[in-house]
Amino acid sequence: MRFRVEPRDVPEEMAARRLGKTLAEFKAALPNLHARGFPAPDPDTGNFDLHAIDRWCDARHAHLFGGSATMQARDAGAVAGDRIAKMRKGAAA
Repeated sequence: MRFRVEPRDVPEEMAARRLGKTLAEFKAALPNLHARGFPAPDPDTGNFDLHAIDRWCDARHAHLFGGSATMQARDAGAVAGDRIAKMRKGAAA
């Protein structure tokens, strides 16, 4: 029996297609996209998370999909601090 697997993390060519861009257009736009909070590729695989891309796209239209009215990149220090605190809390429980 075979199962169709829909990959969640995809190479940049597929991430470009998700945005309706050619690979060259995507690469040219990527610095500006990252500055606007576009999700970075996985550091080990170099692949992009399609769910994260979809959520980023939805965030551009908060009035339609809910959430914050402004879109911005999260502070990595705060994110890491929150995760460490949660891990410590879980280890103490």
